[in-house]
Amino acid sequence: MPVEFIGAIRTKPVSELNNVQNFLNENVIDQDYIRELTQAHEKGGFDRVLVAYRANNPDSFIVASYAASISEQLGFLIAHRPGFVAPTLAARTAATLDHFTNGRIAVHIITGGYDADQQRDGDWLDHDNRYRRTDEYLEIVRRIWTSDTPFDYEGEFYRVKDAFSAIKPFQKPHIPLYFGGASNQAVQVGAKHSNVYAMWGEPIAAIKERIANVRAALPDGRDIRFSVSVRPILGVTEEQAWEKAYNILARIQKLRGGATLIPSEPSQAVGSQRLVDLAQKSEIYDKCLWTPIATATDGGGNTTALVGTPEQVAEALVDYYDAGVTTLLIRGFDLVQDAIEYGREVIPLVRAEVARRERQAVTVGN
Repeated sequence: MPVEFIGAIRTKPVSELNNVQNFLNENVIDQDYIRELTQAHEKGGFDRVLVAYRANNPDSFIVASYAASISEQLGFLIAHRPGFVAPTLAARTAATLDHFTNGRIAVHIITGGYDADQQRDGDWLDHDNRYRRTDEYLEIVRRIWTSDTPFDYEGEFYRVKDAFSAIKPFQKPHIPLYFGGASNQAVQVGAKHSNVYAMWGEPIAAIKERIANVRAALPDGRDIRFSVSVRPILGVTEEQAWEKAYNILARIQKLRGGATLIPSEPSQAVGSQRLVDLAQKSEIYDKCLWTPIATATDGGGNTTALVGTPEQVAEALVDYYDAGVTTLLIRGFDLVQDAIEYGREVIPLVRAEVARRERQAVTVGN
């Protein structure tokens, strides 16, 4: 199967290397920066870009709509938290945008791993209840997208009568659903509803184990694809790559110790806890998977890195492909420059090797 590359866009130049307090100041939306970042990904050969969700960030659907208007082929993976708008409304919103983008969107379901961020939007459910709600939410969303007739639904969290939408997704049978989560509850819900199950960058053996667990939970007749997210750090030589990696780590550690930073929020996300546990056990896994940034950020999000030359990083990404991963979400710490470098130095190498293996598989099969 061909490999899919996903990058990430934000509405202003901020990352772990910046004082995140700046994101809460004025000028949160920099249209010139969004344009530059979007076009860097499109020219770099990315298939999609992730538009993140957080309670104090600009709306991800509207950001994606703007970015789609200034691009031609790039797709958008729109992060969305169930529970804050009615599932019927969310389904219509996504279906409408799917038409205006000619089928260039996908939706990434994030049930939520930070109680404090959930509570900013008025959500006081605990972890397990949030996943039960997500299950009902996605059941209704998928039926709105596919049902030719009105339907009733009555569950623990949602109740609708004669629910129906005249607007169906441009993509058939419906908009692709990506899903993140590492808990047992996440596995059950993601296996039931999603098209792509997303994981953060863990060692190859752990990824294989997680893939097996999700596949074991699949209902009869369902198939699913898998995604891994990592932060490549490139150098012309291996030594330069590692020097760059430790410089990034030092800058993050310095900022995290600064008094002007927003205090770190402990994550209830099992995936974040897994990254911290991995980092405590070893600094390096496999060929070049590097973990200390996960410790420095308390496991906050996608924080494991692949460090090396473009050839070494491409080889490590192909190892994930061999493990059963067909979507690779790669973003850096300087989003524009890193997207340009990934598009020039890494993506072509990975695509060429995957294509070579596909040709080889066809030859063997014949």
